Amino acid sequence: MAHVICICNQKGGVGKTTTAVNISACFAVAGLKTLLIDMDPQANASTGVGIRVQRDEPSIYQALIGHFDPKSVIRNTEINGFSIIPSSQDLIGAEVELANLGDREGFLSKLIKTVEADYDYLLIDSPPSLGFLTLNTLVAAQSVLIPIQCEYYALEGVSSLLRTIQKIKLTYNKNLMIKGFILTMFDSRNNICHQVVDNVRQNLGDKVFQTIIPRNVRLSEAPSFGKPVLIYDPTSTGASRYLALAREILDAKDERNS
Repeated sequence: MAHVICICNQKGGVGKTTTAVNISACFAVAGLKTLLIDMDPQANASTGVGIRVQRDEPSIYQALIGHFDPKSVIRNTEINGFSIIPSSQDLIGAEVELANLGDREGFLSKLIKTVEADYDYLLIDSPPSLGFLTLNTLVAAQSVLIPIQCEYYALEGVSSLLRTIQKIKLTYNKNLMIKGFILTMFDSRNNICHQVVDNVRQNLGDKVFQTIIPRNVRLSEAPSFGKPVLIYDPTSTGASRYLALAREILDAKDERNS
């Protein structure tokens, strides 16, 4: 069965979707069959791999509410072994439609059970909030990757997310583990960034991955072309750092997941 990882941070603009898209691409290039599930109504992960759901096309929303077989919603990307269940703005309605149903936190888990046998890894891009959709991603996941932007308020909100993860472990998903924290948007010319890295490592210890994702022009350009940076510019610093991060995630020891 696939290992299910969600990329989560309720704070927006921390590189969550960039990480979801590019780690998925790196896993696929490494020969691991990978499915990315876009659970954000903004659908940035979907457009980031060149897929924009049209009005008459199904997305994760239709699969969640049971109108379509999840396998029929899966779309291939230009990287062999990398597929995606795309999102659309329709997903906004799921929170309203499913809120009063029983087991409302388990809809994504049920969906994943129908597709996980076909993949080595399932990655979930969660929305920048701690609402219904993120609850579903954390209940469905086995582990969590948490991107942290290298800025002054880097740890703001992380403690709230950690408390949420702990509550979910106690109530819905006792096996949920923190895979690790990823430092993103690092600018080596900025002294604050260096201070933030030191502060985050001091507070979170060995749960912080060694690979740091920098601010990189090619990395920021790639989504507008609908491509992971590994395809857009494989020689860029952004591509090499995400490859290094993917290797580190795959090599992560069990003791990191605590």
